[in-house]
Amino acid sequence: MVKLNSASRLPSINSKVILTQTDTTVGFVSQNSIQLSSIKSRHDSKPFIKVYKNFQALKQDNKRVPTSKKKTIRRLKKTTFIVKGFSFRVTEYSLHSSLLREFSWSYSTSANQSGKNFSRTFCEAKADIIIEDKNGLFEGQASKLYKVNNKKIKRLR
Repeated sequence: MVKLNSASRLPSINSKVILTQTDTTVGFVSQNSIQLSSIKSRHDSKPFIKVYKNFQALKQDNKRVPTSKKKTIRRLKKTTFIVKGFSFRVTEYSLHSSLLREFSWSYSTSANQSGKNFSRTFCEAKADIIIEDKNGLFEGQASKLYKVNNKKIKRLR
């Protein structure tokens, strides 16, 4: 099911906030980090995870991964990495929607207010587009989080 809260027919999907089931948990997805910050009531200085649809998109964004850690990063699924202060995740399948396949990347965050649990009514009120499949929206386990540098990988979550 796809539900739109705007009257227009997707004039600019890049600026929309989408509520969908991500690869790990229900989340807000958008290319507009300012809108996501205001929805979640969190500081603008706190960065969002950037989700890429494949490793080619990561490379096109001029983001580099330490050569000695490339194989590990490619193999780990449902995992977020922090490299030189930049957090990213690569999801090979495109978050359950053909709408999202058009993006080579998007910002992603859990669908809740900062520091609170998932509330469907809050999320539906804040999202411009809601994408839901037959399994519905559910709060799953957050992705694993690793900090990566040239010498080691440290698990943070």
